[in-house]
Amino acid sequence: MRTLFKNGFVIDGTGAKRFKGDVLVEGERIVSVGAELEVDADVTVDCTGLTVAPGFIDAHSHNDFFYDYEDAEKYYEPFLRQGITTQVTGNCGFSPFGVAADSKYKDKVGGGLFHAVRPGSFAEFVERAQGKLFVNMAPLVGHGTTRISVSGYDPTPLTEAQIAEEMRLVDEAMQGGAFGGSFGFMYEPGIYSKREELIAFAKRIAAYDGILTVHPRACSKVALGYPLLSKPHIELALDEVADIMKESGVRTEYSHLIFVGKTSWKSVEPMLAKFRKLNDEGYSIAYDNYSFTYGASVITVVLPPWYMALPEGERKKPFNMFKLKLMTNITKLALGLDFCDFTVAYISDDPAHKKYEGKTVSECAKEEGLSDFDMYIKLVDLSRGQGRLYLGKYYNDEIIDRLMTDDLSVFMTDAWVEAAGTQNGAAYQGFPYFLVRAREHNISLESVIHKMTGKTAERFRLKDRGVLREGAYADITVFDYDGVKVDPAVPDFTPVGIKHVYVNGVPAVRDGEYAAKRVGKLLLRK
Repeated sequence: MRTLFKNGFVIDGTGAKRFKGDVLVEGERIVSVGAELEVDADVTVDCTGLTVAPGFIDAHSHNDFFYDYEDAEKYYEPFLRQGITTQVTGNCGFSPFGVAADSKYKDKVGGGLFHAVRPGSFAEFVERAQGKLFVNMAPLVGHGTTRISVSGYDPTPLTEAQIAEEMRLVDEAMQGGAFGGSFGFMYEPGIYSKREELIAFAKRIAAYDGILTVHPRACSKVALGYPLLSKPHIELALDEVADIMKESGVRTEYSHLIFVGKTSWKSVEPMLAKFRKLNDEGYSIAYDNYSFTYGASVITVVLPPWYMALPEGERKKPFNMFKLKLMTNITKLALGLDFCDFTVAYISDDPAHKKYEGKTVSECAKEEGLSDFDMYIKLVDLSRGQGRLYLGKYYNDEIIDRLMTDDLSVFMTDAWVEAAGTQNGAAYQGFPYFLVRAREHNISLESVIHKMTGKTAERFRLKDRGVLREGAYADITVFDYDGVKVDPAVPDFTPVGIKHVYVNGVPAVRDGEYAAKRVGKLLLRK
């Protein structure tokens, strides 16, 4: 099958200037790119007035956990509709593989955030994923998963023998073709890992010339795990990542660079300066970022751990409530957040709780005649601490513009389709929102497409992806730049203006209509 994308504005993903031209695809590969190609084709896609770009690459995803669900397609359709054809998976320490056959802790894989249908080895993952993928996936092995395989959520430092077992799991994944590994320092069990174990993991990834993505220990001015009297914890977190990188020599991707709460926004320039300095010193470290100003969080995000550890009968005692309210207020003040920044995503499957979804804690409190604090505690109790929030003030618009134009950034969603509750807008509109921001703020479209495609492919070493050139895979997104529309107020809004999306030469979106097939490939490091 020969498909000709005719008469579009071609942006090839390298950062080069657009030109008016054509792209010819045969099978799953691009065979020619140029102006006014005089060729025969089985199908001609009229791209007059439209931009023809490589399929977008999501630099940070967790969609490897859904590929073998019975209703898997619903978890991928929104990403395809926004032009994404490839996702880097296995981030934040979590992958559905990296588990020994005889592990007693398979039920814990996913850290409570995700559920793996059949956790197992990397080889098993490769075998099971064949023919099941709607998008291409570039897998990373999660440190949290390998540690779970060895010791579950046990906070006890691993012994030398346990670290060696962990490294055997890493070897199996890396030798099988994983692109690297990931840390999740805010999640169990990664939060318990000592430096010796972390360095061992990072060195093992570096031995295969893989990349290490890191969810840092702090994304705000104040966080658990660092001394209270110090420089901003978000900056200490980068120092910790840099220390691991320097010791191990591993190529490093700092995951979802965010600045949670107004008090952390002063750290933007110091953090960016630190990234530049490290690169000037010869280290390979960069980062990815969102297009939305909020992100997903657990409902207990500002609660001190001691409160949830109390027996239910103890929690409401006057002294404990006084202490909790005081500490919660201090935390909010230190972060520069308030309950009006907490949007309820999900409380439980009880139909009576659906009324809270999509409203801020402050709005819920006003409706029920409660104080914001009392409403918050009520929602925590109703959800048994398992509810979800969308936490505002990850950035402001100026910070997003700053990161979009920084040489070290690439783009990602870090979002997934939830089975219930209010959805994360990034799962539906994350990449088109970058296009809208580029248009509204006069940011070069070529540079934005480069970050969405070729630059991400180069960073993760995805061969023949992210570019429109002869021999590359035919992942192609065609869009009406002036007509791209999103609606941040409606999280599951289907973006307007994404006209055609092809995965390995097969249409997933055609004339704006969804038409995907399971033609995605599990990409393997060569």
